[in-house]
Amino acid sequence: MKSISKNLLVLVMVCAFAKAYSQQVSGVATYQTQRHIEMKMDSTSGITSDIQKTLQEQLRKQFQKEYTLTFNGKKSLWKENATLDKPQAPSSNGIQIQVSTSNDELFNNIEEQSFTNKTNLMGKDFLIEDSLKKPEWKLEKEIKNIGQYTCFKATLTEEKETINMVNGEETAPTKETKVTTAWYTLDIPVQQGPDRFWGLPGLILEVNDGKMAMMCTKVVLNPSEKLNITAPTKGKKVSAEEYEEISTAKAKEMMERYQTKGKKGGNHISIEIQG
Repeated sequence: MKSISKNLLVLVMVCAFAKAYSQQVSGVATYQTQRHIEMKMDSTSGITSDIQKTLQEQLRKQFQKEYTLTFNGKKSLWKENATLDKPQAPSSNGIQIQVSTSNDELFNNIEEQSFTNKTNLMGKDFLIEDSLKKPEWKLEKEIKNIGQYTCFKATLTEEKETINMVNGEETAPTKETKVTTAWYTLDIPVQQGPDRFWGLPGLILEVNDGKMAMMCTKVVLNPSEKLNITAPTKGKKVSAEEYEEISTAKAKEMMERYQTKGKKGGNHISIEIQG
């Protein structure tokens, strides 16, 4: 009985130490993102396969972005690093695609179980404030190294429903099962991670959902300068549900405009990008 009590006491002390240490850890992690692009074009657009390949390659390069996650044991701030866009010459087909840097910010407060997401929709800033829901991760057995860190695998299975627009008409919703794979390290015992991914026993260093990959390239722990981890404040405050309704209505409005223009005649190209 004494042996059991002693072991239990040791376990409690270890857990308490780990929790206290995680609250003291802070840092800045840099991530590179890559997006898998699949393009579906209107068969009547007259776009050749060579031009389609050019478009797809340009889009792939434009979606290679860099983000910063500033974190401690309780809070995190995720945002894209600003870059000075260099003028790019059009390809031999005369096509040039430019994707601008996003000013979106995602602030997670694990202690208060809340998040604040600053985003822009059609030129208007919104501030989405809502409760933070912990992802239902499944811890796997696989282990691999990412840089100097030993990482463990976890998977997240989600049911997604998608509604597409074809020629201005809303199609029937399609459902798919989406499996996201994450790799986290216990060497950095915080529940933070890139974008909307968090809730594992250590910092998430890599995420791949089959379409988007986010890979940590650098981690600076406990930097000497004070970290600014505060929620964004600019934009119209809405809940996640309210923003979903607004964005859906705006998408339908845009498609209706497209459909009206198409009926008036003229050359129009319809491109669907998946991912």
